[in-house]
Amino acid sequence: MTTRPVHDGGALIPGPEKTFPALRAALAQVAPSRPAEMATERDTVFTTATQTNSFGPIAMFQLKWAAVIEVERFPEVARRLHAAEHAVQSLDRDDPAWRAAMDGIREIMDTARAQVADG
Repeated sequence: MTTRPVHDGGALIPGPEKTFPALRAALAQVAPSRPAEMATERDTVFTTATQTNSFGPIAMFQLKWAAVIEVERFPEVARRLHAAEHAVQSLDRDDPAWRAAMDGIREIMDTARAQVADG
């Protein structure tokens, strides 16, 4: 595992390599309810990659889950993301707070993707 810069506090675990075993193990530590979701998505992605004869879907899968783990490694960042996701689900789209929540989600995920892409 590699280390990544600390965001809003200490990381729960070091940032994992972007291999399936490392991502799966890290996800089990920081978001134990999500490995089944990851496995189901992996099956779909591998089917798509085979059908299209492209590694693109696999690379996107790895980036997505590395970013999810990057967020979940930092409890305060994860709390902010989950609060924004809840707001998006519960607020009316015309509410200015809905747009603010969407912007918050985008900012957190863009930062996480940049961290794992650079790492």
